[in-house]
Amino acid sequence: MSWYERTELLLGPDKYDKLRNSKVLVCGLGGVGGAAAEQLVRAGIGNICIVDADIISETNINRQIIATHKNIGKAKTDEFSKRLYEINKELNIETRNVYLRDEILEQTLLEGWDFVIDAIDTLSPKLNLIRICYQNKIPLVSSMGSGGKTDPRKIKIDDISKSNNCGLARMLRKRLHRLGIYEGIQVVYSDEITNKETVIEEESINKKSNAGTISYMPVIFGCMCAAVAVEYLCEQQ
Repeated sequence: MSWYERTELLLGPDKYDKLRNSKVLVCGLGGVGGAAAEQLVRAGIGNICIVDADIISETNINRQIIATHKNIGKAKTDEFSKRLYEINKELNIETRNVYLRDEILEQTLLEGWDFVIDAIDTLSPKLNLIRICYQNKIPLVSSMGSGGKTDPRKIKIDDISKSNNCGLARMLRKRLHRLGIYEGIQVVYSDEITNKETVIEEESINKKSNAGTISYMPVIFGCMCAAVAVEYLCEQQ
């Protein structure tokens, strides 16, 4: 019996082989990106690159699956690399402990990925990632804001043009419109109305906000991002 037997039974050998041979890039390893990366590996993705420059902090413990009191101060990429490899010993994993500035971001995205998951939580690199993927026809799903939300029944997968009640999506739509991009970006978002008292707006234009979070919401966002990726990759010829 193999660890992936149940997945192969569900999807069939051909689709499972597609996952095993696919190359996925996950940008951001916070509550959303970390959950997405783990679900991709457990689903059978054979080649993954995880990118994040952050270290684990105590404030991550309430929502990020890698974070414990034991590993505070350690690089997220290093901790996730060990965890993901323990799930699949045959996994081809690459870690990049870098901040995705413009020049690094474009070079990274154009390396020939089969799918990209955007779990970045700062506005400027997130916008550029979406733009580059859109202009180069790179398959992508982008996570919108899970902070300030509590109701998982309100989470949806849709085109960014149809997103609503999400501050991050609203700011991205405005900036994408200036670039002539109005639709064609698949996103995970929640249309739950956010209690403004749970969000502290940042003065920097690069940060979307500092929002209160509950343990399960970022994880569900991440699982849904992984689901979009798996569905897309399984349907490829």
